[in-house]
Amino acid sequence: MFNLIRKDLVLQKSTLLILLPALVVYLLINTSSIWDGIVFSIAIIMNAFAIDEKTSTHTLLNSLPYTRKEIVGSKYIGAFIFTGIVVFTIFIGNLIIHKEITLWKDILLMVSLVLVAISLIFPFSYKFKSQYLFIATIVLFVVYMVVINFFILNLNDKIRAFVQMLLTVQSIQFYWIMALSVMTLYACSWLLSIRIYERKVF
Repeated sequence: MFNLIRKDLVLQKSTLLILLPALVVYLLINTSSIWDGIVFSIAIIMNAFAIDEKTSTHTLLNSLPYTRKEIVGSKYIGAFIFTGIVVFTIFIGNLIIHKEITLWKDILLMVSLVLVAISLIFPFSYKFKSQYLFIATIVLFVVYMVVINFFILNLNDKIRAFVQMLLTVQSIQFYWIMALSVMTLYACSWLLSIRIYERKVF
């Protein structure tokens, strides 16, 4: 499995060399670190996923001495690694640019939201391919625009208030519960993706 993870890191080298400097630019213009971390992490993770999406690539991978569990597992572990790279870049960027240390609550929320998103995206992508995910994203975006323009006009403000509420919670137990809940969801998603992938025919 180590070689599968290493393959993703090598193939993503050019992407990282483009996106990480872009992330630093966003930090320079003082945008939300949490939002930047979520967007850049998911973009890098899904790019790594898309590279292996061709049937010929899966045929090659399955002809090598790796089980399907290991192939799926490498993607989930890789998602952790890529998220960690983005978080590290944000931490160092904020330290150098703004002379401030990124709060652990911000990091936890950022990582949690990325893992929740990946937990939902990976099984969908293994089942339907990412091109359908793109269509689903467009549909959700249209629904979101309709909701904020016609039904819940202050939805963005409510979301910001909710995030701010999460960041101001003082109970450490709350963050432990949140982290365990996210990891449980991630583990269930991992198992579901294995089940879906093992049934695929290439």
